[in-house]
Amino acid sequence: MEARDTAQQRQPSLGKAACIITGASRGFGRSLALLLAPQLEAGSILFLVARSRGALAELEAKLQCSFPGLKVNSVPADLGTEDGVQLVLQVVLHKLLGAADLQRLLIINNAGSLGDISKSFVDFTSAAEVNSYFAFNVTSALCLTSSILKAFPGQPGLCKTVVNVSSLCALKPFKSWTLYCTGKASRDMMFQVLALEEPGVRVISYAPGPLDTEMQQLARTKSGDPEIRRQLLNMKNSGQLVDCSLSAQKLVSLLLEDMFDSGAHVDFYAI
Repeated sequence: MEARDTAQQRQPSLGKAACIITGASRGFGRSLALLLAPQLEAGSILFLVARSRGALAELEAKLQCSFPGLKVNSVPADLGTEDGVQLVLQVVLHKLLGAADLQRLLIINNAGSLGDISKSFVDFTSAAEVNSYFAFNVTSALCLTSSILKAFPGQPGLCKTVVNVSSLCALKPFKSWTLYCTGKASRDMMFQVLALEEPGVRVISYAPGPLDTEMQQLARTKSGDPEIRRQLLNMKNSGQLVDCSLSAQKLVSLLLEDMFDSGAHVDFYAI
């Protein structure tokens, strides 16, 4: 009986799903893909989206080898361009067109960038630079999510969940991080509107904590504000940075439990 109970506990918990993860080639997105895959039932479809073709191919091969019942599709694309967004939509919608008996649609908007953190607010005088940042960090998340949800309206038995990978910067301003803070705040509000308009869609903004990633290394070396550089360096040296896998596991647990208020901002340290 104990062996049977253990086996039951190991069964996939997210059912037969279609899961889309942007920014999946490295860092938090990669860790999330590795932790979500065991929770997906055989026949599920996992889409891995990022700009890095080689890193995506390596991750796809690793997941396909470990989980042969999972259909893994890597989609190299630049979400900062209209062509890139349309490419992802074409692949996702084409592959999902023939998918039967899906129990869950899971869209994880993880892709993001810091922008030029060496500049202060008054240095952002180029509309092209600002628009380029928001095209990648805000517009693509809106258009991808809306287009995929629109293709799957109100299907019986289909649970739809949208994740916005957020940040403390969505709630608190930081000097020299004008674009990043504004982009994260915009995304949080954008997905709150989705939660309000679509009660049948589960929506969560998850702030994963100060992750030990290449982006964090960039932040502590390139930030224009010297105090921020010192704070981030102290966090690194004192072991306060968060491992991507640890934070990703907390998000997976949130999705499995499914007890959050739709539209809520949930922080790593609050769980």
